[in-house]
Amino acid sequence: MSLVYEEVCDLAHLPALVTKIKEALGDSGVLLLRGNLASGKTAFVKAFATLLGLKEAISSPTFSILQEYDGKLFHYDIYQCGVEGFVQSGLMEKFESDGYHLVEWGGAEFEKLLQHYGVPYSTLDITPLPSQRHYKVTIHAYA
Repeated sequence: MSLVYEEVCDLAHLPALVTKIKEALGDSGVLLLRGNLASGKTAFVKAFATLLGLKEAISSPTFSILQEYDGKLFHYDIYQCGVEGFVQSGLMEKFESDGYHLVEWGGAEFEKLLQHYGVPYSTLDITPLPSQRHYKVTIHAYA
């Protein structure tokens, strides 16, 4: 069973959307962030970090694959390494850690990987508009 909702907002209203998503995820969860280059994936992660009260500067971990913030937020970027590189890096076990795991570029192949390992996840598809973004959130309910 899944909960799907869509919202259009600008950066000023992004914190309200982030709050809704965090509430839907609960105390932890894996969220795949999907969208083209410059669609706002890292901006979403920054807003999420602010909601969690994190003070560190947030940047995309394009070459390091993972940035971990205070054991609360795990920010992955698999653009450069792909699914195979992610698996080879040994980071699958990180999903066992409590906290929020936000994965940039978590497409269909990455979903199959998570399904294979039984890792519950939700998705956020971001589409740029002239001065806003369209967000489609799919929160999967797992028993």
